[in-house]
Amino acid sequence: MNAERADLIRERLTVLDPQRLEIIDESHLHAGHAGSRNGASHFRIIIASTRFQGLAPVARHRLVYDLLQDQIPFPIHALAILASAV
Repeated sequence: MNAERADLIRERLTVLDPQRLEIIDESHLHAGHAGSRNGASHFRIIIASTRFQGLAPVARHRLVYDLLQDQIPFPIHALAILASAV
């Protein structure tokens, strides 16, 4: 199931034309956490894109969150994002 969610994240983020994109499922690190109940997932996203040039970190994160907003807070409970410009 989390592999399908990771694939959806990858698909959604392709519009940012990432030169680097890593999607790491960290759900197992949050077992027992209230946010992981009912199968909600925790992911770490490492993304580098020219689309982030000139943007502050908060604006970079907003671009990522906007593309995934319908998935938060369920089935994706949490995202840790490292977004850099290329």
